[in-house]
Amino acid sequence: MNFDTLRLVYFSPTKTTQKILERIAQGAAIGKVEHLDLTPPEAKTAGQDEMQDELVFLGVPVYGGRVPLEAVPKLQQLKANATPAVIIVVYGNREFEDALLELRDLARESGFIPVAGGAFIGEHSFASDTMPIANGRPDPEDLKKAKEFGMMIRGKLKGIDSIDAVSQLEVPGNSPYKKRREPAEISPSTHGVPCTLCATCASVCPVAAITVEETVVTDKLACILCCACVKNCPTGARVMEEPKIKQMAQWLNTNCQTRKEPEIFV
Repeated sequence: MNFDTLRLVYFSPTKTTQKILERIAQGAAIGKVEHLDLTPPEAKTAGQDEMQDELVFLGVPVYGGRVPLEAVPKLQQLKANATPAVIIVVYGNREFEDALLELRDLARESGFIPVAGGAFIGEHSFASDTMPIANGRPDPEDLKKAKEFGMMIRGKLKGIDSIDAVSQLEVPGNSPYKKRREPAEISPSTHGVPCTLCATCASVCPVAAITVEETVVTDKLACILCCACVKNCPTGARVMEEPKIKQMAQWLNTNCQTRKEPEIFV
């Protein structure tokens, strides 16, 4: 099977998942690469043309061992017709638990045929300079493995005459999936002095939880704790000071220091 077009479809608030998919795409070496970014709150997949005669990479971060709840309806609106897909999850060096299995099932429900999958490591959303949790990842070694994975995908597809010849992709995970955490009603906060009201935080929020007028206001119930606002704030005014998150970050820092490596399933 040969393809002229590769479509990258991702929910990626901090752009870490997007970065991984782009590097895998380099290894796959398919000439035309198109992007469908499901991250912005206004991103809609309903009405998109049915995906066929192309290879699709589907990527999401892992939130609490699951596919992000905000990404699920957008993924469900995708339409495919026995379209080959590679499924990718990115997690912060703890565990990816049921996320890859859930993404595989969502892909199949939308008409994709998963042909390969991978779980890669990225810097945790709660990581900071003082509380490192997989800081700097994906690093050069991760990106090298991502590119090599893309080459493996290309090799596998070249050896297949028809999508009908692809056996069901088996990936780790449990069904029923892990129960989702209840909304925490907490969020990052903004320090008034360094804040310039530039509205970068609002522009990168995937759920439109932030409004900027005379001050920065965050809807804590809507916030999904992706920390895109923290990682993109140009002055460092956006910070995570909630005691519950600090406690969780400390636990992750203490218990998730051992380096985990990407896992691939082909």
